[in-house]
Amino acid sequence: MKKARKECIEIRLNEQLETAARAIGIHIPKIMLPNDQVDLKKWSVVACDQYTSQRSYWQAVEKEVGSSPSALHIIFPEVYLEDDDKEQRIANIINTMAVYLDENKPVLKQLPPSFVYVERTISTGVRRGLLAALDLEKYDYSQGSQSLIRATEGTVLDRLPPRIAIRKDALLETPHIMVLIDDPQKTVIEPIRDDLREEDKLYDFELMKNGGHIRGYQVTASKTVERTIKALTRLADPEVFRQKYHVGEDKSVLLFAMGDGNHSLATAKACWEQIKAGLSEDEKEDHPARYALVELVNVHDESLVFEPIHRLLFNVKVNELLDYMSTYYRSTGQDFACEKFDTYEEMQERYEICLQNMDNDHLIPYITKGEWGILRITNPKSNLEAGTLQAFLDDFLSRNKKAAIDYIHGREVLTELVTQEGNIGFCLPNMSKHDLFRTVILDGVLPRKTFSMGEAHEKRFYLECRKIVK
Repeated sequence: MKKARKECIEIRLNEQLETAARAIGIHIPKIMLPNDQVDLKKWSVVACDQYTSQRSYWQAVEKEVGSSPSALHIIFPEVYLEDDDKEQRIANIINTMAVYLDENKPVLKQLPPSFVYVERTISTGVRRGLLAALDLEKYDYSQGSQSLIRATEGTVLDRLPPRIAIRKDALLETPHIMVLIDDPQKTVIEPIRDDLREEDKLYDFELMKNGGHIRGYQVTASKTVERTIKALTRLADPEVFRQKYHVGEDKSVLLFAMGDGNHSLATAKACWEQIKAGLSEDEKEDHPARYALVELVNVHDESLVFEPIHRLLFNVKVNELLDYMSTYYRSTGQDFACEKFDTYEEMQERYEICLQNMDNDHLIPYITKGEWGILRITNPKSNLEAGTLQAFLDDFLSRNKKAAIDYIHGREVLTELVTQEGNIGFCLPNMSKHDLFRTVILDGVLPRKTFSMGEAHEKRFYLECRKIVK
């Protein structure tokens, strides 16, 4: 790993720029990275909410990492959330954080306040990002929120408690959160690259398990930081916002939209609300838990591809499920039809033809053991296929406690997982990334798990850390 420049000095914003940064929820973080003796390929692992139905993936990661210092030891892969050793896992995570921060032999070293510019090489190109901290006071994940930082999908409150159990006593955060900005002119992130020098490089290595390549640069030059904050401030200007999205004064500015890690940021917000209740006004101003470390990414980055998230049901009787689906949709004023096929190829060929003559219908292919089909819902109540399907699934799962659901990235993975008796997979289409901000502004949050930014192995890997305790 390349060392940070020794002559690097702490960024000091003038009062006007500091006020501008606070107004848009930006905080310049003190980022921590592993020391030079740590093998970064073993340290950095993929987001904990990936491969949630594939223990073999995480078992392979455990084998590769072994006892080496690794972010794996300070996260809780969600594939293990239903195991009986949750409390012990959480205790081990907290203890390991303390070990990594031990002043006598620290695994992590802290940089002066600075942004970090990131380049991640993936199958679709080079994705550019900027590590920054966002002010949780500017974020509200509740339905109908008009906050500056906003969820793009519904937040499932039942998913927060296990995450809160980890974060409430944690000494560190290490983010897989990616937050989007809508910057078609590329004024915020992209110009940073031209200001960087080789000696600004912090890390440059190959990620494990087909994760691609990643390199990061420390951003401390005053002119770069100032330009970045000013560019974000312009995106947040109410008049610019209204003209851009053709909306009235009843719509508040949306500057930061959640891409990945919605429930992680909601967890950080929930924990901050608990912490700040016991703080004075002065203490609230600079408490580290008030902020969350995220990677900002421009939705117009050419490498950024929105992928659909498919649904997989376990422990169901497929024919009974389809019968119930027919009853459900017709009872809600929507027509329903199901066409079955003997092969995947026949289904796909028919699907392509139907897409050309579907009017406003929603078409949802499904796959189960030895059977392929297409569901057609006419007069759908939702704007998106994901909403049409999820409304049914929520109702079905509430009435069938033995059934379970998982959200799958990639149709190939879905196809592998439906071979077991009692499983059925629903394939969802993609949505245009260019519609995201306007849709959230006008219609509110999308149905949960509507889109994913890339395949599972292209998700953000844990790498940087930040203290969240005084």
